[in-house]
Amino acid sequence: MSVMDKLKQMLKGHEEKAGQGIDKAGDFVDGKTQGKYSGQVDTAQDRLREQFGGDSGQEPPSSQR
Repeated sequence: MSVMDKLKQMLKGHEEKAGQGIDKAGDFVDGKTQGKYSGQVDTAQDRLREQFGGDSGQEPPSSQR
């Protein structure tokens, strides 16, 4: 079992907390680099959310009935 599989298994059911951690880590990196790499950090955050779940900070599109 790979490390990614183990992480996914541990975070299962805690997607919201994972998303919050991803946001907090990205904000920390942006702060330390004074926003110099904010585009790359945003891309990394998006990819991590795809892998581990979590809120993307965007509202889902409303369904039309």
